[in-house]
Amino acid sequence: MTQRRYSPTYRFIAGVVKPFLWLMGRKRWSGTENLHRPEGFIAAANHASLLDPLATAHVLYNNGAPPRIMAKAELWKVFGLGALLRGSGQIPVERRTRQAADSLVAAQAALEAGECVLIFPEGTLTLDPNAWPMVAHTGVARLALTSGAPVIPLAQWGSTAILPRKAKFPTLRRTTFQALVGEPVDLTDLRPQPGAQPTPEALAEGTRRIMAAITTQLAQIRGETPPAEPFDRRKAGV
Repeated sequence: MTQRRYSPTYRFIAGVVKPFLWLMGRKRWSGTENLHRPEGFIAAANHASLLDPLATAHVLYNNGAPPRIMAKAELWKVFGLGALLRGSGQIPVERRTRQAADSLVAAQAALEAGECVLIFPEGTLTLDPNAWPMVAHTGVARLALTSGAPVIPLAQWGSTAILPRKAKFPTLRRTTFQALVGEPVDLTDLRPQPGAQPTPEALAEGTRRIMAAITTQLAQIRGETPPAEPFDRRKAGV
């Protein structure tokens, strides 16, 4: 298992966040042995609450993989938060700009250095009315297919009990933070030839496989059946 770096800023954040999460709820994690990897890897997770990055990072941090989280660049402009994000090596994503591809370059460099890169492929909180994963962007597949790094699906649940999508403030009740970590998603047949770029079809199929794995794991955690088709915000016009 690779010994990854924990910067002083990262340790400071963990020292603040972990007690908060402990107060908010119990943890029930399984499959974490899949995070003990010698190479850099992508952790792909579902996103239903603003607390998800903290809850998911907790799983990874406690298993020796402090994540480099890909998050919207607007957060770097928030006073105080921006300094913490820079100091802990998080990766800003300039959405809907020409600089958006720069985040993939930074993420690939982190993977090559043996780091864990955490991505929420949906790009925002799910719009599914029952908080199931919705149709995702293809950035996670592009990063996986161009870097060759394995994708570890990580389904997590519990944050919505404290901070639902439309809530402005968290509730004070305790919950159980659940996580189920799966084996790497098989993308072998989709990888392009050396020097080539993945095709749109490969990106779409890779994204579908990754989200299907996350959704299947989430269904196990929740003990419920997910929709036959994921919510598609483009078809819904939102």
